Amino acid sequence: MKRIFLSATLLSLFLSAGVHAQLKTPSLSPTAKIMQDFSVSNIEITYSRPSMRGRQIMDDVVPYGRVWRTGANAPTKIKLGEDMEIAGQRLKAGEYSMYTIPGRDKWEIVFSTATGNWTAEGFPKEFDAARIKVKPITLGEDVQTFTMMVTDITLNSCKIEMMWERTKIVLPVVADNKAVVEENIDKAINNVNVPYFQAASYYYETNQKTDVALGYVNKAIEQNPKAFYMWYLKARLEKRAGNNESAMAAAKKSIELAAGTPNEQEYRRNNEKIINELNKYKRASQPAD
Repeated sequence: MKRIFLSATLLSLFLSAGVHAQLKTPSLSPTAKIMQDFSVSNIEITYSRPSMRGRQIMDDVVPYGRVWRTGANAPTKIKLGEDMEIAGQRLKAGEYSMYTIPGRDKWEIVFSTATGNWTAEGFPKEFDAARIKVKPITLGEDVQTFTMMVTDITLNSCKIEMMWERTKIVLPVVADNKAVVEENIDKAINNVNVPYFQAASYYYETNQKTDVALGYVNKAIEQNPKAFYMWYLKARLEKRAGNNESAMAAAKKSIELAAGTPNEQEYRRNNEKIINELNKYKRASQPAD
Protein backbone atom coordinates (compact mmCIF):
# COMPACT_ATOMS: atom_id res chain seq x y z
CA MET A 1 0.00 0.00 0.00
CA LYS A 2 2.89 2.31 0.89
CA ARG A 3 4.46 1.52 -2.49
CA ILE A 4 1.24 2.52 -4.29
CA PHE A 5 1.05 5.76 -2.29
CA LEU A 6 4.68 6.59 -3.03
CA SER A 7 4.16 5.97 -6.76
CA ALA A 8 1.08 8.18 -6.79
CA THR A 9 3.00 10.94 -4.99
CA LEU A 10 5.89 10.79 -7.49
CA LEU A 11 3.44 10.87 -10.39
CA SER A 12 1.73 13.90 -8.89
CA LEU A 13 5.06 15.72 -8.47
CA PHE A 14 6.07 14.83 -12.04
CA LEU A 15 2.80 16.14 -13.48
CA SER A 16 3.05 19.29 -11.36
CA ALA A 17 6.59 19.95 -12.59
CA GLY A 18 5.40 19.44 -16.19
CA VAL A 19 2.65 22.01 -15.74
CA HIS A 20 5.11 24.56 -14.34
CA ALA A 21 7.63 23.85 -17.11
CA GLN A 22 4.99 24.67 -19.71
CA LEU A 23 3.78 27.84 -17.97
CA LYS A 24 3.70 30.77 -20.38
CA THR A 25 3.42 34.27 -18.97
CA PRO A 26 3.51 37.65 -20.77
CA SER A 27 6.94 39.17 -21.26
CA LEU A 28 7.70 42.78 -20.42
CA SER A 29 10.22 42.82 -23.29
CA PRO A 30 8.97 40.35 -25.91
CA THR A 31 11.33 39.15 -28.62
CA ALA A 32 10.74 40.24 -32.21
CA LYS A 33 12.32 39.08 -35.43
CA ILE A 34 12.45 41.05 -38.68
CA MET A 35 13.19 39.13 -41.87
CA GLN A 36 13.37 41.59 -44.75
CA ASP A 37 14.24 40.64 -48.31
CA PHE A 38 16.73 43.18 -49.59
CA SER A 39 19.01 43.37 -52.63
CA VAL A 40 19.76 39.76 -53.64
CA SER A 41 19.56 38.41 -50.07
CA ASN A 42 18.01 39.68 -46.83
CA ILE A 43 18.49 41.46 -43.52
CA GLU A 44 17.44 39.63 -40.36
CA ILE A 45 17.15 41.43 -37.00
CA THR A 46 16.34 39.72 -33.71
CA TYR A 47 15.76 42.00 -30.73
CA SER A 48 13.66 42.45 -27.60
CA ARG A 49 11.13 45.23 -27.19
CA PRO A 50 10.91 46.91 -23.79
CA SER A 51 8.20 49.53 -23.26
CA MET A 52 8.19 52.89 -21.50
CA ARG A 53 5.58 51.92 -18.88
CA GLY A 54 5.56 55.47 -17.51
CA ARG A 55 9.34 55.63 -17.18
CA GLN A 56 11.85 58.17 -18.48
CA ILE A 57 13.94 56.25 -21.02
CA MET A 58 16.81 58.32 -22.37
CA ASP A 59 19.50 59.12 -19.79
CA ASP A 60 17.63 57.03 -17.22
CA VAL A 61 16.56 53.52 -18.25
CA VAL A 62 19.05 53.94 -21.11
CA PRO A 63 21.90 55.99 -19.60
CA TYR A 64 23.90 58.30 -21.83
CA GLY A 65 27.54 57.38 -22.31
CA ARG A 66 27.14 53.71 -21.36
CA VAL A 67 26.94 50.62 -23.56
CA TRP A 68 23.36 49.49 -24.19
CA ARG A 69 22.32 46.12 -25.56
CA THR A 70 19.94 47.93 -27.94
CA GLY A 71 16.92 46.31 -26.39
CA ALA A 72 16.51 44.14 -23.31
CA ASN A 73 17.40 40.61 -22.23
CA ALA A 74 20.28 40.16 -24.72
CA PRO A 75 22.15 42.21 -27.33
CA THR A 76 20.30 42.75 -30.59
CA LYS A 77 21.46 40.44 -33.37
CA ILE A 78 21.62 41.47 -37.01
CA LYS A 79 22.37 39.07 -39.85
CA LEU A 80 23.37 40.36 -43.29
CA GLY A 81 22.82 38.07 -46.25
CA GLU A 82 25.55 39.75 -48.31
CA ASP A 83 28.27 42.39 -47.96
CA MET A 84 26.73 45.80 -47.24
CA GLU A 85 27.69 49.33 -46.27
CA ILE A 86 25.97 50.69 -43.18
CA ALA A 87 26.41 54.45 -42.75
CA GLY A 88 29.52 54.21 -44.93
CA GLN A 89 31.13 51.34 -43.00
CA ARG A 90 31.53 48.10 -44.95
CA LEU A 91 30.32 44.94 -43.23
CA LYS A 92 30.75 41.44 -44.60
CA ALA A 93 27.86 39.00 -44.83
CA GLY A 94 27.26 37.30 -41.49
CA GLU A 95 25.82 37.77 -38.00
CA TYR A 96 26.69 40.59 -35.59
CA SER A 97 25.73 41.74 -32.13
CA MET A 98 24.54 45.32 -32.25
CA TYR A 99 25.47 47.51 -29.28
CA THR A 100 24.83 51.21 -28.91
CA ILE A 101 26.33 53.96 -26.77
CA PRO A 102 23.57 56.60 -26.61
CA GLY A 103 24.25 60.30 -26.13
CA ARG A 104 22.23 63.47 -26.15
CA ASP A 105 23.81 64.74 -29.40
CA LYS A 106 25.56 61.63 -30.73
CA TRP A 107 25.09 57.86 -30.70
CA GLU A 108 27.80 55.31 -31.35
CA ILE A 109 26.63 52.10 -33.01
CA VAL A 110 28.88 49.06 -32.61
CA PHE A 111 28.63 45.94 -34.76
CA SER A 112 30.51 43.12 -33.03
CA THR A 113 31.36 39.63 -34.21
CA ALA A 114 31.20 38.49 -30.56
CA THR A 115 27.64 37.16 -30.80
CA GLY A 116 27.66 34.89 -27.72
CA ASN A 117 27.66 37.63 -25.08
CA TRP A 118 24.61 38.12 -22.89
CA THR A 119 25.31 41.45 -21.21
CA ALA A 120 26.49 44.81 -22.44
CA GLU A 121 29.51 44.82 -20.16
CA GLY A 122 33.01 44.01 -21.31
CA PHE A 123 32.45 42.99 -24.91
CA PRO A 124 35.95 42.89 -26.42
CA LYS A 125 36.90 45.69 -28.80
CA GLU A 126 39.01 43.33 -30.90
CA PHE A 127 35.75 41.82 -32.11
CA ASP A 128 34.47 45.16 -33.45
CA ALA A 129 33.46 44.93 -37.09
CA ALA A 130 32.39 48.58 -37.29
CA ARG A 131 31.78 51.61 -35.10
CA ILE A 132 29.43 54.23 -36.48
CA LYS A 133 28.59 57.65 -35.08
CA VAL A 134 25.18 59.11 -35.90
CA LYS A 135 23.12 62.07 -34.79
CA PRO A 136 19.80 61.22 -33.09
CA ILE A 137 16.55 62.63 -34.41
CA THR A 138 13.96 64.04 -32.01
CA LEU A 139 10.41 62.83 -32.61
CA GLY A 140 7.24 64.83 -32.02
CA GLU A 141 5.58 62.19 -29.84
CA ASP A 142 6.51 59.18 -27.76
CA VAL A 143 7.13 55.74 -29.22
CA GLN A 144 6.01 53.61 -26.27
CA THR A 145 7.74 50.36 -27.28
CA PHE A 146 11.29 50.10 -28.58
CA THR A 147 10.95 49.54 -32.31
CA MET A 148 13.33 48.58 -35.10
CA MET A 149 12.38 48.66 -38.79
CA VAL A 150 13.84 48.28 -42.26
CA THR A 151 12.43 51.14 -44.36
CA ASP A 152 12.79 53.06 -47.64
CA ILE A 153 13.77 49.93 -49.58
CA THR A 154 15.08 50.32 -53.12
CA LEU A 155 16.92 47.89 -55.38
CA ASN A 156 20.20 48.55 -53.61
CA SER A 157 19.52 50.70 -50.54
CA CYS A 158 17.38 50.83 -47.41
CA LYS A 159 17.43 52.23 -43.88
CA ILE A 160 17.56 50.53 -40.50
CA GLU A 161 15.59 52.65 -38.02
CA MET A 162 15.43 52.47 -34.23
CA MET A 163 12.88 54.41 -32.16
CA TRP A 164 12.04 54.71 -28.48
CA GLU A 165 10.52 57.49 -26.47
CA ARG A 166 11.21 60.55 -28.63
CA THR A 167 14.53 59.42 -30.06
CA LYS A 168 15.06 58.01 -33.53
CA ILE A 169 18.25 56.62 -35.05
CA VAL A 170 18.57 56.08 -38.81
CA LEU A 171 21.29 53.95 -40.40
CA PRO A 172 21.51 54.12 -44.22
CA VAL A 173 22.32 50.78 -45.85
CA VAL A 174 23.74 50.24 -49.34
CA ALA A 175 24.33 46.95 -51.15
CA ASP A 176 26.89 47.12 -53.96
CA ASN A 177 24.95 44.53 -55.96
CA LYS A 178 25.32 45.73 -59.56
CA ALA A 179 28.03 43.21 -60.50
CA VAL A 180 26.26 40.36 -58.70
CA VAL A 181 22.92 41.08 -60.37
CA GLU A 182 24.47 41.32 -63.82
CA GLU A 183 26.31 38.05 -63.23
CA ASN A 184 23.01 36.45 -62.13
CA ILE A 185 21.28 37.79 -65.23
CA ASP A 186 24.02 36.50 -67.53
CA LYS A 187 23.76 33.05 -65.96
CA ALA A 188 19.96 33.02 -66.07
CA ILE A 189 19.78 34.16 -69.70
CA ASN A 190 21.64 30.99 -70.68
CA ASN A 191 19.13 28.73 -68.93
CA VAL A 192 16.20 26.94 -70.55
CA ASN A 193 13.55 29.12 -68.89
CA VAL A 194 14.99 32.53 -69.65
CA PRO A 195 13.77 35.34 -67.32
CA TYR A 196 13.73 37.98 -70.04
CA PHE A 197 11.04 40.11 -68.39
CA GLN A 198 12.74 40.11 -64.99
CA ALA A 199 16.07 41.10 -66.53
CA ALA A 200 14.46 43.86 -68.61
CA SER A 201 12.64 45.18 -65.52
CA TYR A 202 15.88 45.35 -63.54
CA TYR A 203 17.67 47.30 -66.26
CA TYR A 204 14.70 49.69 -66.58
CA GLU A 205 14.50 50.35 -62.83
CA THR A 206 18.26 50.93 -62.58
CA ASN A 207 18.29 53.07 -65.75
CA GLN A 208 21.01 51.09 -67.49
CA LYS A 209 21.41 49.14 -70.75
CA THR A 210 18.16 50.36 -72.30
CA ASP A 211 18.93 48.71 -75.66
CA VAL A 212 19.63 45.38 -73.95
CA ALA A 213 16.46 45.72 -71.90
CA LEU A 214 14.43 46.39 -75.04
CA GLY A 215 15.81 43.24 -76.61
CA TYR A 216 14.88 41.25 -73.53
CA VAL A 217 11.36 42.63 -73.25
CA ASN A 218 10.74 41.94 -76.95
CA LYS A 219 11.80 38.33 -76.44
CA ALA A 220 9.55 38.11 -73.37
CA ILE A 221 6.61 39.38 -75.44
CA GLU A 222 7.35 36.82 -78.15
CA GLN A 223 6.92 34.12 -75.51
CA ASN A 224 3.83 35.71 -73.95
CA PRO A 225 2.24 38.16 -76.41
CA LYS A 226 -0.91 38.72 -74.31
CA ALA A 227 0.97 39.88 -71.20
CA PHE A 228 -0.25 43.48 -70.87
CA TYR A 229 2.34 44.22 -68.14
CA MET A 230 5.13 43.32 -70.56
CA TRP A 231 3.73 45.70 -73.16
CA TYR A 232 3.65 48.41 -70.48
CA LEU A 233 7.34 47.84 -69.73
CA LYS A 234 8.05 47.94 -73.46
CA ALA A 235 6.23 51.28 -73.71
CA ARG A 236 8.39 52.76 -70.95
CA LEU A 237 11.61 51.42 -72.45
CA GLU A 238 10.75 52.64 -75.95
CA LYS A 239 9.94 56.07 -74.50
CA ARG A 240 13.27 56.18 -72.68
CA ALA A 241 15.07 55.19 -75.87
CA GLY A 242 13.36 58.01 -77.75
CA ASN A 243 11.29 55.65 -79.91
CA ASN A 244 8.10 57.60 -79.41
CA GLU A 245 5.93 55.92 -82.06
CA SER A 246 6.85 52.45 -80.77
CA ALA A 247 6.21 53.61 -77.22
CA MET A 248 2.77 54.92 -78.19
CA ALA A 249 1.88 51.65 -79.93
CA ALA A 250 3.05 49.55 -76.98
CA ALA A 251 1.06 51.64 -74.49
CA LYS A 252 -2.11 51.26 -76.57
CA LYS A 253 -1.51 47.52 -76.86
CA SER A 254 -1.12 47.25 -73.08
CA ILE A 255 -4.45 49.03 -72.55
CA GLU A 256 -6.13 46.74 -75.08
CA LEU A 257 -4.81 43.55 -73.46
CA ALA A 258 -5.54 44.70 -69.90
CA ALA A 259 -9.24 45.21 -70.69
CA GLY A 260 -11.41 42.93 -68.60
CA THR A 261 -8.68 42.02 -66.15
CA PRO A 262 -8.58 43.04 -62.46
CA ASN A 263 -5.70 45.36 -63.36
CA GLU A 264 -7.55 47.18 -66.15
CA GLN A 265 -7.93 50.54 -64.39
CA GLU A 266 -4.35 50.64 -63.12
CA TYR A 267 -2.80 49.83 -66.49
CA ARG A 268 -5.16 52.12 -68.37
CA ARG A 269 -4.18 54.99 -66.09
CA ASN A 270 -0.44 54.29 -66.33
CA ASN A 271 -0.40 53.80 -70.08
CA GLU A 272 -2.58 56.85 -70.72
CA LYS A 273 -0.03 58.87 -68.77
CA ILE A 274 2.65 57.73 -71.23
CA ILE A 275 0.40 58.49 -74.21
CA ASN A 276 -0.43 61.97 -72.89
CA GLU A 277 3.26 62.75 -72.31
CA LEU A 278 4.14 61.60 -75.82
CA ASN A 279 1.32 63.65 -77.36
CA LYS A 280 2.42 66.70 -75.39
CA TYR A 281 5.99 66.26 -76.61
CA LYS A 282 4.76 65.77 -80.16
CA ARG A 283 2.73 69.00 -80.10
CA ALA A 284 5.65 70.94 -78.58
CA SER A 285 8.05 69.73 -81.25
CA GLN A 286 5.81 70.67 -84.20
CA PRO A 287 6.83 73.91 -85.95
CA ALA A 288 4.53 76.88 -85.47
CA ASP A 289 2.47 78.01 -88.47
